[in-house]
Amino acid sequence: MKKILVGCIAILLFGLNTSKAQRFAYVDTEYILDMLPEYKSAQKQLDLIAETWQKEAEEKKAEIDRMQKDFQAEQILLTEELKKKKEADIKAKEAELKEFMNKKFGYEGDLFKKRQELVKPIQDKVFDACQKIAKQSALDFIFAKGGEMIMMYSNAKYDKSDEVLLELGVNVTKNKNTAPEGTKAPGNK
Repeated sequence: MKKILVGCIAILLFGLNTSKAQRFAYVDTEYILDMLPEYKSAQKQLDLIAETWQKEAEEKKAEIDRMQKDFQAEQILLTEELKKKKEADIKAKEAELKEFMNKKFGYEGDLFKKRQELVKPIQDKVFDACQKIAKQSALDFIFAKGGEMIMMYSNAKYDKSDEVLLELGVNVTKNKNTAPEGTKAPGNK
């Protein structure tokens, strides 16, 4: 889907009236987010939550394993009725574990919702800063580099990531684009 969107944007860029040159830049969203203390804090919170839920899932799995071992050891001595009951209990625990995993880690699960709660406001701030930079620099487009969008080559002079960070109040001590032009700067992929 993103490839289609990028393709459409590219067609628009080149298909628009060529009498006026289009001005564009890009930002490295992964770099920007990694430089934001509030993003790092949100990631730590998410990691702790995920770790807690993972431990809980491991405990549930250990209980199921114990139940299965106990069943295997007792199986010879049990009546058919007791065997069916123990098997049903094990299957119920397995279903409970699966439901727990989906509720916590599944698509639109609790972890997804918590990530939205913690990270979306930060992403919105980055978006607003990008818009401000675009207006200040009279840019027509700002592309996001990072995640799934792939840039095979990018000239560092068009990278506005440090300007976005400055707009967000992050003091950038070392410009990520200190590598010579035409080479890969740290953060350029």
